[in-house]
Amino acid sequence: MSDLAFAPLARFADVVMGQSPGADLCNTEERGLPFLQGCAEFGALHPHSDVYCSPPLRVAKAGSVLISVRAPVGTMNYADQNYCIGRGLGAFMAKPGVSSTVFLKHAVELNSAYLHRRSQGSTFAAVSTDDVKTVPIPVFKPEKQEKIASILSGIDTAIEKAEALIAKYQQIKAGLMHDLLTRGVLPNGQLRPPREQAPELYQETAIGWIPKDWDAKTLRTACDWYSGGTPSKRNEEWWKGTLPWLSPKDMKHFELADTEDHVTREAAIFGSRIAPKGSVFIVVRGMILAHSFPVVVNSAEFSFNQDVKAVIGRAPLMNRYLAYWFVANTDLFLKKTTESTHGTKRFDLNDLYKIDIGVPAESEQLRVIARLDVIEGRIKTEILRSDKLKKQKSGLMHDLLTGKVHVKVEDPEAGNG
Repeated sequence: MSDLAFAPLARFADVVMGQSPGADLCNTEERGLPFLQGCAEFGALHPHSDVYCSPPLRVAKAGSVLISVRAPVGTMNYADQNYCIGRGLGAFMAKPGVSSTVFLKHAVELNSAYLHRRSQGSTFAAVSTDDVKTVPIPVFKPEKQEKIASILSGIDTAIEKAEALIAKYQQIKAGLMHDLLTRGVLPNGQLRPPREQAPELYQETAIGWIPKDWDAKTLRTACDWYSGGTPSKRNEEWWKGTLPWLSPKDMKHFELADTEDHVTREAAIFGSRIAPKGSVFIVVRGMILAHSFPVVVNSAEFSFNQDVKAVIGRAPLMNRYLAYWFVANTDLFLKKTTESTHGTKRFDLNDLYKIDIGVPAESEQLRVIARLDVIEGRIKTEILRSDKLKKQKSGLMHDLLTGKVHVKVEDPEAGNG
């Protein structure tokens, strides 16, 4: 639909930009309005804040769309109540009778590249009031806007349900891992009684109380550790292979499906390393360690970079058991990180190697793995469903908001845009 017209956001919505209040106006006694400095307080749909501002300087009204105007530019949430907003946020709400706020949110999302382009070139990625007000919005009649908003809101609801299930299963998994990796599973399928009920079944070690028949080993003695590297970028042919090359940015899920970069086997041999299927990868250096400790079990052979370690358990320690143990002890590992002169988080490997792990017999490890694999499978299913829905939404937004696909509404003339 080449003749589709666009107009700036300000034509359809009232736009307000945040202003940071002085510290003397902020409180935690719930006086005034909840205060949002930026998108750090954003949730899946609505934000949350424990800080209040009285009196509020700039207010985002309930029902408006909150938008981050500093890195990451363009992230959005719906305001479920009135909020005082700081200078990291803006907000917009449709003008009555002119547009739909939900429609505008999706239109801004589709045109997020417009804001990203304008945020470049400054020391800190940020956009101005004019940048937000001039985001191009496709011009449709109100009836068509409402129909498009309804379609996209439906898929948003499905995504939210999938994300809620992921969060629920993650909580269940965390509780299971704690119990299974400290109490184990007996041959009858039951967990050992807690130490408080049966102290004779446990031994005290450097990592706490573990079952008496488990071995306590250091990660140095329990595992083999392999370092990776980056093949030379000057040899372009090395980067045209089919062997996945892993870096911290690829480590998102427990099970790794694919990576962005691939190299030849020759490149991996000379510039990196090839880890066999089933190896456990952990990040040992990188900004990601400031907030998470990703662990990946590879499903095929992988090459990997210098910020990642491949860890392989020595018998009887099984790799998948080791991976679950790493995940269960995320907080422990994050506490072990140090900061380099450039602000990058890293591990002192000598400290890492000294950490103890409780190692059950292989038969018991298999029982633990089987329990955790069930919940991990549910998480993976919901992640795949969420990813699929997000791709569908992206395609739908493009088709509906560019006029590529006509939307039928009750008023036949509304279909003309």
